[in-house]
Parts: sequence; structure tokens; C-alpha cells
Amino acid sequence: MKLVAAAKVRRAQEAVVNGRPFSETLVEVLYNINEQLQTEDIDVPLTNVRPVKKVALVVVTGDRGLCGGFNNQIIKKAESRISELKDLGLDYTVISVGKKGNSYFQRRPYIPVDKFLEGGALPTAKEAQAIADDVFSLFISEEVDKVELLYTKFVSLVKSDPVIHTLLPLSPKGEICDVNGNCVDAAEDEFFRLTTKEGKLTLERDVVRTQTVEFSPILQFEQDPVQILDALLPLYLNSQILRALQESLASELAARMSAMSNATDNASELKRNLSMVYNRQRQAKITGEILEIVAGANALV
Repeated sequence: MKLVAAAKVRRAQEAVVNGRPFSETLVEVLYNINEQLQTEDIDVPLTNVRPVKKVALVVVTGDRGLCGGFNNQIIKKAESRISELKDLGLDYTVISVGKKGNSYFQRRPYIPVDKFLEGGALPTAKEAQAIADDVFSLFISEEVDKVELLYTKFVSLVKSDPVIHTLLPLSPKGEICDVNGNCVDAAEDEFFRLTTKEGKLTLERDVVRTQTVEFSPILQFEQDPVQILDALLPLYLNSQILRALQESLASELAARMSAMSNATDNASELKRNLSMVYNRQRQAKITGEILEIVAGANALV
């Protein structure tokens, strides 16, 4: 199972890296359009910041177990955030993505859940669009004033961090912002490859920086920039949700690979200890039988 998980991690990483050219080019377009609209008073619904009375939490978990504390970590993060919102006197609702999260929240009817969604073996744009449509309708209808995305960020094969990002309102520049309003975005991807070295499995790490085309400062748009922004921001919302699903899947597979590796090591250690106990018992029995034979032979003499 460790080798199967390792192969799946590789594919999940490739999906994340292959999606970066589109995401980064989209960010460049959004940034340039925003620069041209600095002097204009525009009204883009997805970027409207209003007083927060209710928050929607999109919680992304896995569909299967046998992955260590992966699912528990993100669920504890969600519980912690729910407690913070309660202390602030804010209402909240949950959008659960993944079978493990669904079963957790279904057993706790006191937690309001807007929708239960299940992820697939490999995240697709269609799945991301289903989530985007739901949070879009909640935000535009002003049922919620803020949407936060909770998922597990892939750091390495042995480390993954549960994070919370502000999904809506969007930053006009296409940045990713955390719950404190600090806008950050990933500049580089770490690519891990499972190989063999001197007959043993080993990991090689590569840093991949996707090259995107720079836009000219004198770039002209045929359509009204506001119309382009209205069309691109939902697309960017979809891409960010898809990336979060891909990172969560990569983290889950890495956690499963690590858990299976630990299980294999523990089983080997248990086998070694049991073999030692068995051999000692066998040797003691043989020694006892030899002593009985020798004692019987001495008695006949």
C-alpha cells in the first residue's frame, strides 16, 4: 500500500503543478485589469467587503481512512475555528467536502451544515465548480458575508499543515488571503519523486517554478475591464477551490504512504520480537528435553 500511495502522490503532485500555468496567468490578468481600474469606482459582487455577521466554512476532508491523523487534524481545525466564531458572536454554516467530514458532521446535528459533498478519486473542475456554485450563491444572496476554505496544505511527504484561507470576498489582485487578511500566494512548488538508491527507497526533491508570460504595461482590452473582471473572478474562484482539493488529496496520499510505512516497520518489529520469543521458548524446551534424557541415562547406570 505504501508503493501504491507513493505512485498516487506523484500523480497528485503532477496535477497541482500542471495547473499552475493557468492559475498564474489568470492572476497576471486580474492584476493588470485591477491596475487599470484603480481610478474607477467599480462594483464587483465577489470583491465586496461587508460587515461580517455569518461565515461559511468549506471543510475539505478525505474519503478514506488508514492515513494517520490526516482527517482528525482538519476536523480539529474546523472545530477550533467554529469555537472562535462562537466567541465572536458570529453565526456560521458548514459545507462539508469528503466522506470522513460528512460522517463526522452528520453525527453532530447541532452543527449547522449547508451541504454535504463527496470528492472523487482525482479532483476535477466539475467537482470544484459544484462547490464554487454553492458558495457563490450563498455570498451573492448575502446569506453569508464571508467564506473560508479549510484544507490540508501539502508541504512534504512527511508534513502537511491544516490551513484556513479566505475564499470570499476575493482579492481584486487575485491573491490568496488567510483569515487575518494577510495575502500570500505560492511562488514555487516542491516536487517529490520516489526512487531507489543502493537498493533502498529514497526521496528526491525538486523545486519547480512555473514560467508565465509577462503582460505589457500598455496592454489594451477590447471589452470593458469590468466585464472581463466579472467573467474572470468566478473562474479564479473555481481554480482556487480545485487547487485546494488537489493539495488536500496529495496530503492525504502522503499521510497514507507514511502511515503504511510505519505500519510495515511496526509489523517487522513485532515479527522480530515474536520470533525471538518463539526461539527462546523452543530452545528452552529442547534444553529441558536433553536434560531429562541425560538424567534418565544417569539413572540407569
